[in-house]
Amino acid sequence: MVRDAFAFYHPIVNFLYFAAVIGCAMFFLHPILLGISFLCAACYALYLKGKKALFFGLVFMLPLLIITAAMNPLFNHQGATILSYLPNGNPVTLESVLYGFAAAGMLVTVIAWFMCFNAVITGEKMIYLFGRIAPVLSLVLSMSMRFVPRFAAQAKVIRNAQRGMGQKPGLVKTLSILVTWALENAIETADSMKARGYGLPGRTAFSIFSFNRRDGYALAYITLCAAVIFTGAATGALRFRYFPAIQVHEVTTSTYIFFGVYFALCAFPLILNMKEAFRWKYSASTA
Repeated sequence: MVRDAFAFYHPIVNFLYFAAVIGCAMFFLHPILLGISFLCAACYALYLKGKKALFFGLVFMLPLLIITAAMNPLFNHQGATILSYLPNGNPVTLESVLYGFAAAGMLVTVIAWFMCFNAVITGEKMIYLFGRIAPVLSLVLSMSMRFVPRFAAQAKVIRNAQRGMGQKPGLVKTLSILVTWALENAIETADSMKARGYGLPGRTAFSIFSFNRRDGYALAYITLCAAVIFTGAATGALRFRYFPAIQVHEVTTSTYIFFGVYFALCAFPLILNMKEAFRWKYSASTA
């Protein structure tokens, strides 16, 4: 995995950033804001996961985008601009088509952000964030996030072992071995947790995370950007209405400022990684 500068920030900074960008992606259906959010999420996912993100996007997200956008005009017939009629007589409107693309874009964008969230917010960070508030829930979430990649890796080990013994890997046999391994691993995990005093009253937890000045600057940056964006939403500068007819708020200088601040928020991890790459190249050239 590539070295991500943003992942080394405090878990609170990571979590609040993703809460801000995912919340904005779900709240704003303005085409420009959706485009900015999707572009930054896709670039960050490609940076974090590389070919895996590209494969997931082409195989799963692109069909999801097309299907979701195509289904909306079939069930939503609101809108003043009629493009054609379906065989059952219901109209297909321009507004429903555009809203379908916006809703599909919002869904794909949120999925892309959650891909980045899953890569940055590790199980240790999840336990740190919610361990005292909801210890059982944080433990279940962290174990679930850890179980899926371990399950896939163990399945690969089993298939390779079967091939090494001259056997053809079979789905039923592989699944049976995986279930047995998962049950044995669950017992070992439970014994380990019991030996370490999990659930005992007064038990403390070790943490490797510390909030420093760099995290404070990053948190202030995220908070300021979010405040400016929601100010724009409250004043109506980012309003985009689809029904009953397309209506866009008058574009002014302040509107472009809000767009720029939104881009600065969404691109924050990419900016940090570009900054770190520049520092590395500069230090290498002067060494």
